[in-house]
Amino acid sequence: MPVRARIFADGRLRLRARGRLLPAGLTGGWPAARTFPLAPLADDWWEGHMFPESLGSWHFRLEAWEDRFGTWCDDIARRLAAGIDPTPELGEGWALVHQAARRLPKEEGRSLKLAAARAEGAGPDRELAFLLDAGLQSLLATVVWPPVTTSPPQPLWVERPRALFGSWYELFARSQGSDGLHPGSLSAVADRLPHLASLGFDVLYLTPIHPVGLTGRRGRNNAGVALPGDPGSPWAIGSEKGGHMDVDPELGTVEDFRRLLSRAEEVGVEVAMDYALQCSRDHPWVKEHPDWFRRRPDGSIRPAENPPKRYDDIYPLDFSCRDWRGLWAACYEILDHWARQGVRIFRVDNPHTKPVPFWEYLVGRLRLEHPEAILLAEAFTAPAMMRELAKVGFSQSYTYFTWRQTKDELVAYGRELAEDTADFLRPNFFVNTPDILTAQLQEGGAGAFRSRLLLASTLSSSYGIYSGFEHLERAAQRPGSEEYLDSEKYQYRPRPDHGDPALEGLISTVNAARREHPALQQFRRLFFHWADHPDLLCYSKTTPALEDRVLVVVNLDPWQAHESMVHLDLGKLGLSSDASFAVRDLLDGAEYRWQGPHNYVRLDPARAPGHLFEVVP
Repeated sequence: MPVRARIFADGRLRLRARGRLLPAGLTGGWPAARTFPLAPLADDWWEGHMFPESLGSWHFRLEAWEDRFGTWCDDIARRLAAGIDPTPELGEGWALVHQAARRLPKEEGRSLKLAAARAEGAGPDRELAFLLDAGLQSLLATVVWPPVTTSPPQPLWVERPRALFGSWYELFARSQGSDGLHPGSLSAVADRLPHLASLGFDVLYLTPIHPVGLTGRRGRNNAGVALPGDPGSPWAIGSEKGGHMDVDPELGTVEDFRRLLSRAEEVGVEVAMDYALQCSRDHPWVKEHPDWFRRRPDGSIRPAENPPKRYDDIYPLDFSCRDWRGLWAACYEILDHWARQGVRIFRVDNPHTKPVPFWEYLVGRLRLEHPEAILLAEAFTAPAMMRELAKVGFSQSYTYFTWRQTKDELVAYGRELAEDTADFLRPNFFVNTPDILTAQLQEGGAGAFRSRLLLASTLSSSYGIYSGFEHLERAAQRPGSEEYLDSEKYQYRPRPDHGDPALEGLISTVNAARREHPALQQFRRLFFHWADHPDLLCYSKTTPALEDRVLVVVNLDPWQAHESMVHLDLGKLGLSSDASFAVRDLLDGAEYRWQGPHNYVRLDPARAPGHLFEVVP
């Protein structure tokens, strides 16, 4: 974990700095904390790297002090350069040496005292030569001289690798095994797990599985009135059958859900659960805690709305109500309940519509009681709020990736995420969601689906697809809308589809490459190279020690073949400027011999969306 600080002082002082890293619960406090060095950069910036080695809570702080002996040496050097006799200053130099000897480890201090005794008093020239010796300066640079300036302690949270790397698949449980008229089941979801695992997915994200309200229920394609048999939106949570801590009886039982978790563990998949803090009008809380909801002046509860949209089936919670402590505690109890069932990942619905202090409370408590939990923020909102939620402690965040489509947009956004916010915000690049079917997917045919899949899975270490993407589903509810026609949000859709899963081969190949190449499992080391053609995007990802190097070239045009020269910064790949190297395409196995930084590519979207190269020196 990199850390930077601006460290400066009055006068011409030589400074030293270090950091201390303290795991929670370490006896002895800061004196027992491990230290790490800070090195000076330009313009008074200093940088170091922390290496926490276990999950959970840590703290770090930075310490800076004057290198007194180094400052003295700098002063003597200036005197010598100006032709000023430094002899009167030798006494101060020797005093500093003796003080440093008492601060060094026992053996080093004893050796310094013996060497100093032989040189001190041997004449100005020999004394000066001893005191200005580079080895002595290096030794004394390790001495911590009081007073030490200390920064306030800063918190650090260490999560398990799934918080950084994962391939997600989203589905509606009620669609699995459905005939279109009746709901599917959790058992049918469990039956799909081996196939999803074979495609390389690590995380199965379930939309809400709780009882759905009846009052104000939405009909097919979000119609204002539901017809008999319409299931309503699963985000309208709660009915006489229960609330957020219950399973819709039409899908199964809590025992069925536990069996699903067990089956997922067997095949190497984790189940992510939807955490949506809103209620249907039939939710038990409406009767038990009517003061938890926002009301109009006439006393009626105000339904959710996002003009021009209105959601008569949902009541939003009032997180600043009089009994906010009770509400906040009840919201935490939901997470705690499902975590105790075995859920370790939660996708959080619309966190940006709830107060940040609420998330500080909830995430802080969750980390104490369930440190293995991972939270994905569905925060399609202003950048400042996205960043604030990440700093509060969300493990991952949805991003604007779906709407970044041109070469310039992708480069600018990739650099922002990999360079500006990577220390605290981990992106998850979903290519589509039940709410987001972009015009690019609607109009770009199979080529757009393939290129977006390749971009999402290689630009970000975490990415996801929503069920139907592999079948090229792209019918919109109406022109100009990003809503799916016959959306699963409002009706049963038989899954798995019986049509041609056109993208399953590419999905399986890409996910296998992601598991085999550590460079694709991290996000910081993303670098964009230049391609002459405006529709060809070229970038690389490498591990810190450059033992794994991946180079990607994507054709952003879903219809036309394009050719171009690509100009590589070979230093970013750990290669010399005239190196000869091989690039092996992980998509089709083809291998090419390249020489130097300037090389030719041609990409036809009818054959492949791009090249996913392993770079072999």
